[in-house]
Amino acid sequence: MRDDICTIPVSEVFEVSDGCPLCRMKHTVEEHLITYILGDAMMEPDVRIETNRVGFCSEHFDKMMASRGRLQLALMLETHIKEISEQIFAKKMFNSADKKADNVKKVIDSCFICEKVNWGMERMIDTIYRCYEKERDFRELFNNQPQFCMHHFEQLISSADKKKMPKYLSEFKENLTRITADYVKSLGNDLNKYCSMYDYRNAGKGDWGNSADSVERAVSYLTGKI
Repeated sequence: MRDDICTIPVSEVFEVSDGCPLCRMKHTVEEHLITYILGDAMMEPDVRIETNRVGFCSEHFDKMMASRGRLQLALMLETHIKEISEQIFAKKMFNSADKKADNVKKVIDSCFICEKVNWGMERMIDTIYRCYEKERDFRELFNNQPQFCMHHFEQLISSADKKKMPKYLSEFKENLTRITADYVKSLGNDLNKYCSMYDYRNAGKGDWGNSADSVERAVSYLTGKI
């Protein structure tokens, strides 16, 4: 499959100041892949061979089920099930029950879209480091983001090193940490306000402010799902 299916212009993602930019990036890559899988991929034998072998996780099955492409999904499922039948459950020498179980586990633990999303995200994170190191405008975009979710904060800070960012590594980590810590504090304040609004002393005040959707935002923030 074409590599550009799994990548998008990084600068465009950071030009939007709303939520975690890497969550937006991941969501966009997933949407590109689902559209591709239920469209052009049907005509690419190498992709069909791979999807027959690894299949998809429950989350991406749900997303494909919700898309317009039920026939395409049915065609993929037909050959995927056939692959499972022939490669795992066919009577063969040395294909014990334990071996069958191991092979089934490999299938249920794998996902074509997850693998491609992870591949694409790794390369785009490297692009973020490169842009931060070399482009002043991008550094300003990055440093003015409203938040990074916990999952992507960990990814960004643990993968950055002097080899990738010889000049701006320290500044990058300081700003990433500042942005994340400030948002966590703000989110905590909103949750505190949300809980306090159930106190009888605040009955009838009705001024929820930014706390009204704080529970949803907290769950999204902690899970990295927008």
